[in-house]
Amino acid sequence: MASCSKDGGCPSDYIAVAISLLCFILLLIRATLPFLVHKVPCPKGSSFWIPVIQVFASFNLLLSIVMSINLLKFKKKHWWQSCYLWAVWVEGPFGFGLLLSCRIVQAFQLYYIFVKRRLPPIRSYVFLPSTLLPWIAGAALLHKKKPLNERCHFGTRWVIPVVCLHTIYVAALVGFTGAIRHVEFRFHELKDLWHGILVSTSAVGLWVTAYILNEIHDDITWLQVTSRCLLLIMASILVLAFFSMSSSQPLLSKMSLRKREAAEFETMGRALGIPDSGLLLLRREPAAEIDPNEPLDKLLLNKRFRQSFMAFADSCLAGESVHFYDEVHELAKIPITDPVRRIYMARHIIEKYVISGALMEVNISHRNRQEILTTPDLAHPDLFNNALNELLHLMKMNLAKDYWSSMFFKKLSEESINGSSNGNELEMMTGWNYSPRLSCVHGEDDPFHEEQHPSKGSSAPIPQDVEQQQQ
Repeated sequence: MASCSKDGGCPSDYIAVAISLLCFILLLIRATLPFLVHKVPCPKGSSFWIPVIQVFASFNLLLSIVMSINLLKFKKKHWWQSCYLWAVWVEGPFGFGLLLSCRIVQAFQLYYIFVKRRLPPIRSYVFLPSTLLPWIAGAALLHKKKPLNERCHFGTRWVIPVVCLHTIYVAALVGFTGAIRHVEFRFHELKDLWHGILVSTSAVGLWVTAYILNEIHDDITWLQVTSRCLLLIMASILVLAFFSMSSSQPLLSKMSLRKREAAEFETMGRALGIPDSGLLLLRREPAAEIDPNEPLDKLLLNKRFRQSFMAFADSCLAGESVHFYDEVHELAKIPITDPVRRIYMARHIIEKYVISGALMEVNISHRNRQEILTTPDLAHPDLFNNALNELLHLMKMNLAKDYWSSMFFKKLSEESINGSSNGNELEMMTGWNYSPRLSCVHGEDDPFHEEQHPSKGSSAPIPQDVEQQQQ
């Protein structure tokens, strides 16, 4: 025991390493399995990179603890085994510091989106490195002063500054989380943040306690072995509890990993409880007859026509505009008095259709795109109206004429003549619903930084009850 307490390689050390390896494997499963099960395309921007960076920081934190506190028995002959590399740089700026900074960035985004009701003014690739600067400066100072002993422990006078740096970041995360505590989130974002705060606070407390006991009772071998084992196990629990997809991929975090249960939240509209979202319900009334002489914007208010027109547009590989219209139509069903659900839906539409390089980016002018991305109120009822009017004009020019001579219109006309749909026709109509690309919600940043108040011009008609009257 005396030998392994100093050089490493005790049975408890290997148990702790095995537990940390198992926790990291579970973390990788949590991060990748939802994408594999639901076949979701990888998102762009911070909604993808922040979770990836969290996994990277978690790996660094666990590996740095293993390398710096003699859990494995090996001789330190090379420069890459240095205490300052693992205990200072990898464990600090690229481990615990990076992990906390990612959660601070996510809390910052949630604060701006749901409290300020606008997209964050600072992009995450700028904000995240900025939050890491104190960690990098602190690591550089420690590397210069060389305060570590042969066991990779700090000298007594360095403990308080190091603990204060950890505490400041936990306090910053508490501050952002406290600022959004009144928001009624739908995807457990607040709960996940509080879990991270609780576990990170416990980890810092355990680290301080273990350090004090080791420094005071450095002659007690069982204390040395037990404390470092608990440190690694606590860090393993920390990385599992800290990782969360609710801020970056809220819809995906809500889905069950069992495919048969995933349909309940297949779209954001269903997850938010929007009435009749994504479904063409069976009704007893005869289907309304479609008149090609009616304006397209009025015809699109009819859900049967909209689904048929969407299927036609998808077959032409030009369905983005119709999908955009359909989801803005879903947004209009959410009451103005429910800003949280409206913000969720608006952010989803922006991430899927509006930002440059989006999965289903629509062809709108730069002015209208910028008007949406710099809006001072994500819950505004006229947020997408100018873009919608522009896309309606494009649909009339590029899709409407060909649709009237297509098989999709002929099929819709036959169903209108035959009256109400039976069960087989219902299945066929719901097959018109959406392309196989899953609707996802991300937490991207605002790529523009200008202050510009959108002009709420003419609005496309999106009444909430006309659809039910026409069906």
